[in-house]
Amino acid sequence: MRLLFSLSLLLALLHVTSCLLIGAFNIKQFGDKKSSNSTLMDLISTIVHRYDIVLIQEVRDSDLSATKRLMDRVNKASLQYKYIVSEPLGRSTYKEQYLFLYREQTVSVVKNFTYDDKMDAFSREPFVVMFTSKQTAVKDFVLIPQHTSPDSAVKEVNSLFDVVTDVRARWNTNNILLMGDFNAGCSYVSGADWQQIRLFTDKSFHWLIKDDVDTTVSENTHCPYDRIVVTADMNKGVVSSSAKLYNYMLDLKLSYSLASGVSDHYPVEVQLS
Repeated sequence: MRLLFSLSLLLALLHVTSCLLIGAFNIKQFGDKKSSNSTLMDLISTIVHRYDIVLIQEVRDSDLSATKRLMDRVNKASLQYKYIVSEPLGRSTYKEQYLFLYREQTVSVVKNFTYDDKMDAFSREPFVVMFTSKQTAVKDFVLIPQHTSPDSAVKEVNSLFDVVTDVRARWNTNNILLMGDFNAGCSYVSGADWQQIRLFTDKSFHWLIKDDVDTTVSENTHCPYDRIVVTADMNKGVVSSSAKLYNYMLDLKLSYSLASGVSDHYPVEVQLS
């Protein structure tokens, strides 16, 4: 028993001194149905435990019942994670929420706001959150999430530049990381489309998930839909070459059927030093 306790303490200390791992995960239609499936919830919980902060997208949970089930499952062994969630966002009766789960031992929330989308550029306007951590080179940093509508991906990704401008003016910071299912690839964003995207043409932004990365679970697609983009200042705190997708099907040795039951996307992730 003493040995097990010592090992647990050592693992905890190693985590405290390690880098922060941040992920963005579009969990396909996360709501009451998926949260009632014990097998899927165990797998989702295992994936969440990988991260210090994870953005979950495509959350459809206005009463937060599915979110509460997830938190109960994630914190079953010990109370590690808290969450912050947006209001339901969308132009029609179909709405989604942005949900951040974060490990309170390593990070905490400073402040947040929902972007005021006066030009109606976004299907689901970003829910912007500033986090702080004592163990990273960049102590305070801002995460801007975005799940675009495929048909308006070019317009929405371009408009993220305006969200960055707002954050800089509002909070006087350039430590900014944008992430999520941008649908930024294949037929939705291609060729000359990129020249219409200020986040791409302004070379002070660094696209950490490249065009050759397939972030989809499907065996029939090869598309870099999910992205992580950072400002020049934020890039100074990024561990070199740490941005990648997390192939949970391979890592957890899942069948294709079970992996696609979790989601049709893989998480993308990056480490902060």
